Amino acid sequence: AYQKTGNEEYRRVAEQSIRFCERELRDNSGAYYSALDADSEGEEGKFYVWTEQEMDSVLGDDRGWAKDYFRIGVKSKWEGHHIPLKEDDVKFADRQGWTTQELYTKVDVCREKLLAARSHRIRPGLDDKSLTSWNALMLQALCDAHMAFGDAAYLTDAQGIAKFLWEVQRRPDGGLSHSYKNGKSTINGYLEDYSFTAEAFLRLYEVSFDEIWLNRAVELINYAHNHFYDSESGMYWFTSDIDPPLIARKQEVTDNVIAASNSSMAKALFKAGTLTYSPDLVERAELMLNNIAPHMDYGQSYSNWGILAQWMSYPFYEVAITGDSMEKLRREMGTHFIPNSVLLGANSESDLPLLKGKFLGDGTIFVCQDKTCQLPVSEVSAALDQMK
Repeated sequence: AYQKTGNEEYRRVAEQSIRFCERELRDNSGAYYSALDADSEGEEGKFYVWTEQEMDSVLGDDRGWAKDYFRIGVKSKWEGHHIPLKEDDVKFADRQGWTTQELYTKVDVCREKLLAARSHRIRPGLDDKSLTSWNALMLQALCDAHMAFGDAAYLTDAQGIAKFLWEVQRRPDGGLSHSYKNGKSTINGYLEDYSFTAEAFLRLYEVSFDEIWLNRAVELINYAHNHFYDSESGMYWFTSDIDPPLIARKQEVTDNVIAASNSSMAKALFKAGTLTYSPDLVERAELMLNNIAPHMDYGQSYSNWGILAQWMSYPFYEVAITGDSMEKLRREMGTHFIPNSVLLGANSESDLPLLKGKFLGDGTIFVCQDKTCQLPVSEVSAALDQMK
């Protein structure tokens, strides 16, 4: 949303969400824990709510406007306490006669005061297991944040999760474990562990141009194909063929609060096949989408499939960036919202077919579609024009 609109509120919410995860859920291994309880001291939400008196004491001279900003009043009241809500930043700043940046600075000071005071409370319980699939989602989120905002710390954190997934959760046979806790990896991986991790590794390649992550994504896709694929339906089982047989072996196809593992795998197949010029992978993704298309009558249950359908129904661009200035061009390209595209690049020769013979100077962008490239350009704006 920030890439599309440039709205700073979207950026701040994304960055605050990441800071929350880093502060509350991050393990020394580089992975992230699963969850915090809703309860503390036997009361739901107690850790997060406030009385007006508490807020007055913590916020001091800022309490007047800050309580207005956090909308402390009738709507925020909950069982005798208040849940801080959020005012519209632009409108609130305008009413106060401040710039939005002045408001952000003041709000951040108040947030830090409230966080410091809250840190003395009894904390909610922590579910301190780290799941491979959920860490892959966090990895992809950090890659998206790095792409949109250019913060190098997000890329470093993403690489830390990727290293954990590959070096700690990967088993000797090339498969993945599902869970990690107290230095021990357990439970043979499910399809979501492979599909989410493959998608995340592909995204990490797009933001780093380090081909090792593309290659590792393909390895995981191939492993999943060998152990989860159902040749009769063209879909994937949720459990591996090396697991004990179940009464009913299911295929997860409906998107919910988390994408269905089959829709995730189909997207990974499409993107990996596009990057590596592997038509068999793309055809497999197309078969999976065709299986689902007749049932896509309720958008919320097929939203991730819908993204794949968009990729396949509208022009999909392979954007190759080469030369010594590739990182600068990639960062600039990342500030734009280009949903139907995949990025690839290198500053020297590469084995990827799309990059061969495309090293023409300091920095060059090739906008390609279905292996056919337009004339090379050296400016991001020119490349964007080619995708209109």
